Amino acid sequence: MELLQHILVFITFTIALGYLITKFIWKPAFLTPSKGNNNKGKSCGVSDCGCH
Repeated sequence: MELLQHILVFITFTIALGYLITKFIWKPAFLTPSKGNNNKGKSCGVSDCGCH
């Protein structure tokens, strides 16, 4: 039973460490939204205020 607890603690620690690394240090391409051609040429309303 103690071995299972150690394994679960290790898994939890690894997930938390991975989250912190991706949050503050390394931003992988699949987590960042693309700044390319999402809404090219489309306005959000009558006046193109640029709020979105």
